[in-house]
Amino acid sequence: MIDINIIRNNRELVKENIKKKFQDEKLPLVDEVYELDKKVREIKTSGDELRKKRNDISSEIGTLMRNKEIDIANKKKEEVVEINNKLVNLEEEESTLSKQIKDKMMVIPNIIDKSVPIGKDDSENVEIEKFGEPIVPDYEIPYHADILESMSGLDKDSAGRTSGNGFYYLMGNAARLSSAMLSYARDFMIDKGFTYCIPPFMIRSDVVNGVMSFSEMDAMMYKIEGEDLYLIGTSEHSMIGKFKDQIIKEDMLPITLTSYSPCFRKEVGAHGIEERGIYRVHQFEKQEMIVICKKENEMEWYNKMLSYTVELFRSLDIPVRTLECCSGDLADLKVKSCDVEAWSPRQKKYFEVGSCSTLGDAQARRLGIRAKGENGNYYVSTLNNTVLASTRALIALLENNYEEDGSIRIPKALRPYMGGLEKINKLK
Repeated sequence: MIDINIIRNNRELVKENIKKKFQDEKLPLVDEVYELDKKVREIKTSGDELRKKRNDISSEIGTLMRNKEIDIANKKKEEVVEINNKLVNLEEEESTLSKQIKDKMMVIPNIIDKSVPIGKDDSENVEIEKFGEPIVPDYEIPYHADILESMSGLDKDSAGRTSGNGFYYLMGNAARLSSAMLSYARDFMIDKGFTYCIPPFMIRSDVVNGVMSFSEMDAMMYKIEGEDLYLIGTSEHSMIGKFKDQIIKEDMLPITLTSYSPCFRKEVGAHGIEERGIYRVHQFEKQEMIVICKKENEMEWYNKMLSYTVELFRSLDIPVRTLECCSGDLADLKVKSCDVEAWSPRQKKYFEVGSCSTLGDAQARRLGIRAKGENGNYYVSTLNNTVLASTRALIALLENNYEEDGSIRIPKALRPYMGGLEKINKLK
């Protein structure tokens, strides 16, 4: 949610931003909010004037009562009652209009950074940089589900019976490898100075509405029937929600956290759920990084966080590239976002394994997260980035460490988490 002052003072900037995001249907909202806000401010002025008048009359009543001018005092009391009735009506009108403003402001997209490339959808995202040599070996790399099954590591048939399509059992060394990657990612971020957290895996609707747009919520979140609770799609949701309605001491900034959680996603959309593999599923695990900082430090942390994900994947012998998300591919709350994509030697192309984003103060405004500075309170900036998402990272590791004999080479960084194991052999 943007600052209402931007609409008051620069409507054209907001409209131009909407056009850059190819959401022209939202253009009328800007003028609607402007006019509603004007009415609210007029109501506030009228209310202030009435309250001053009421205070003046109340003082008069006191004087009249002391002077025994009871009849005049009673007439003045009637005026006070009339003013109180008007104030009640004004306050009701102000409340109604303020809700209308908030509802409209919640769907006006955040102002994107000037560096964001303009484009309609993810097909127009822009490659920034490649890290590591994207090698295609002279032997065939099987589909990741076949690699997992060859080590007796994947059972989707049983998961289909227990839970339906989009779920899976990881077994044996495959499950151990997935856990090893998550443990390594946790320790990697702790070594970077981040505080490790395990958050609640369910959050209330007011937190959901604070951290994401309505369209994202509908496409992603599972609601718990009969309760005001949603399963989280990423731990960013509950980690940012941790600071809801809080005033943070400025000397505590930046707050740097890394959190583990299972993630639950409906994955509604044209892409669908993957039938055989684990690339797009309803449930996975993730290590996340979250930063809360001052506005002036936002881009410094954005670049730093992005570099951490690249560094982690390179330490696992996985080539990656960074891809700048264009304006039309940015979620409404985001100021700037970059995807990290891992190399797939089987497909001979890159695929998404993480995303780094700054949301400016949009989430902070929705959730009431402020810092207390020398010159008063101000809204903080919030950032999030995937350290490692279990299923996609596992796919990337399997493909890039697959040997000709069907075994999987375990990167040195993971061997301490695998009991010193250097290789996982093919079992069938």
